[in-house]
Amino acid sequence: MSSTASGTYGTWRNWGGNVRARPARQVAPASVEELAAAVRRAREDGLRVKAVGTGHSFTSIAATDGLLIRPQLLTGIRGIDRRSMTVTVEAGTPLKRLNAALAREGLSLTNMGDIMEQTVSGATSTGTHGTGRTSGSLAAQIRGLELVTADGSVLTCSEQENSEVFAAARLGLGALGVVTAITFAVEPLFLLTAREEPMPLERVLSEFDQLWAENEHFEFYWFPHTGNTNTKRNNRSAGPERPVGRLAGWFEDEFLSNGVFQAAQWVGRAAPATVPGIARISSRALSARTYTDIPYKVFTSPRRVRFVEMEYAVPRAALVETLRELRAVIDRSGLRISFPVEVRTAPADDITLSTASGRDSAYIAVHMFRGTPYQAYFTAAERVFTAHEGRPHWGKVHTRDAEYFSRVYPRFGEFTALRDRLDPDRLFQNDYLRRVLGA
Repeated sequence: MSSTASGTYGTWRNWGGNVRARPARQVAPASVEELAAAVRRAREDGLRVKAVGTGHSFTSIAATDGLLIRPQLLTGIRGIDRRSMTVTVEAGTPLKRLNAALAREGLSLTNMGDIMEQTVSGATSTGTHGTGRTSGSLAAQIRGLELVTADGSVLTCSEQENSEVFAAARLGLGALGVVTAITFAVEPLFLLTAREEPMPLERVLSEFDQLWAENEHFEFYWFPHTGNTNTKRNNRSAGPERPVGRLAGWFEDEFLSNGVFQAAQWVGRAAPATVPGIARISSRALSARTYTDIPYKVFTSPRRVRFVEMEYAVPRAALVETLRELRAVIDRSGLRISFPVEVRTAPADDITLSTASGRDSAYIAVHMFRGTPYQAYFTAAERVFTAHEGRPHWGKVHTRDAEYFSRVYPRFGEFTALRDRLDPDRLFQNDYLRRVLGA
């Protein structure tokens, strides 16, 4: 099965395998007009409506028992404006196709996450992000969007047009309507030099502010049960291009990071006592390397090992303390954690429900191999994150509700008031949105 969600016997299932739904009806509209007509018809038939991308969310944000809209026919670039340096793209376009098409045109997004299987609308609607000192999430790079609202009308919005909708709909959770097109800011294609190297956790934590300040994009992976991390620093380069060699790339990215790692996860799941030893070996498996390439070939990497994930954004100033607390909790708990903990950053942005809304943020992501019990670990981690007013990634496992979000998002009421105006009958509601936004 591919990484897209499956539709066998009418059942929809997400990439992580932890969410299933049985929609009453599924459609794949070939135009915005067809999509708007499908929304109007569902409304007349009393069916709730959700659009779904590739199912990369670990929450049930896209699940519905009503109408499921699949956007795979709404793909491709509508237009490139080289004067304003923007590209307008259909909502169902996979990020990997957008990245490759932009590169052919000598253009690139400024920043991106490390997975590019998602559709542009799914990625932005849930807050997909990479790491950056001054460049934010995918949603923060949006300059305009097109939205089919609950009455079946098509709304265009930007900072100049329907600005209050634009402030929220860039990261709209599927709660305000169905996004049909997005206009991104782009820039001339550039080169990044990536420097990957192992580093002791204590050094990373003691020098974190400096590592963040000195690099355009800094991230690291800490291996629980060890004091080891792998760090990655991406910075713009004048060149020349020095991509990872084909053999070295296969060995590091496919054989070690996917093949051997997958086998290690199987062993750890079958025999949890082996996990600390595996973690020590895993944390030393990847050696230092430096390479220079175009952005999407540096920012993104293949993810073939299936997992379940929780990620929280905490204030950047609270990162070191939060991570030390997480480490202490893991060490005390007797839990066996076979997946590394991923740490990234983002600057404050002005999007209503962005996890970086109004504050410089650091992201801490915890993972478990698919099929391994994750509740005890995630519950313990969530307790640490929420003590620091953490904001969970909208597409990853969490247990927070509207009451909590109204405390950690100063503009939460602004979003729910807009939802009341655009979707008063809750056509786009599902159980997840009822929990996180309130009834």
